[in-house]
Order: sequence, then structure tokens, then C-alpha cells
Amino acid sequence: MKKEFTIFYTDDDAEDLEFFSEVTSAMGEHLNLVTQNNGKKLLHDLENPPPNPHIVFLDLNMPGFSGFDVLEELRSSDTFKNLPIVIFSTSRDEQTIEKSRRLGASYYVPKPTDFSLLRKSIQHALDINWNTFKASKENFVYLNN
Repeated sequence: MKKEFTIFYTDDDAEDLEFFSEVTSAMGEHLNLVTQNNGKKLLHDLENPPPNPHIVFLDLNMPGFSGFDVLEELRSSDTFKNLPIVIFSTSRDEQTIEKSRRLGASYYVPKPTDFSLLRKSIQHALDINWNTFKASKENFVYLNN
């Protein structure tokens, strides 16, 4: 029996939300996807469970309250400081990646445009043992896309 996972995905781009939703639906009923279209909504949903996410996928480039802002806020909170937060961004810029790691992101996945690559990257993030995984420069970025 597959473990049930609740994924929160926050992105201001409706097409990206829809694509992510299609892929997680195809991955099976054991995945419960909750989406937010901005960082403030994510914080509200986290502070008002249920559901509680097993993992958060977070876009960086959002107007107003950016993914970096959300990340800083969550990492300064005792409640969410250990929540797995995967930065999910089109940026492959070294400074952006390093800033994400420095601010406490758990992992960094460059957004794939291909259905099967997105599915593999989501599955990879779900398969990580977040209790033991420690992000370093060497293992922080998902490189399979």
C-alpha cells in the first residue's frame, strides 16, 4: 500500500498550477494536492490546518510576497522550520539557487516543461527521507531535467 502524501504547491502562474495538478493526478490517488496562487495564501493554509502538508513546492517569482519572503517567514517559525520546502522555479541562476539554500530551502527543482520529467522530479522529492536529508551544495539541486 502506498503512503498518502499531501503536497502544497504555491505558484502565481495558473498554467503551472494546472500542469502540476495534471501530473500529480496521473501519479495516483495517494497524492492529495492543495494549491495556492500566492505566498500569503500558503501561509494562511499552513497556519489553519487541516490538511497538513508532507512537503511544499514553492515558486520564487511571485508578485508582492515572493517565494523568498515565504521561505524566510517559514524558516523563522518553530512550527515550520523543519517542513520540507522544495523551491520549484524556472530560474537556474547560481545566485538564486544559493540564496534559496542559504534561506533554508530543503531542495531545489528547476521547473521541467515535459510531463514525464515533472513526474520524475515530483516523485524524487517525495522519495527523499526528509528526516535524514541534509542539503549541501552538492545535493541541493535536482539535476534530472
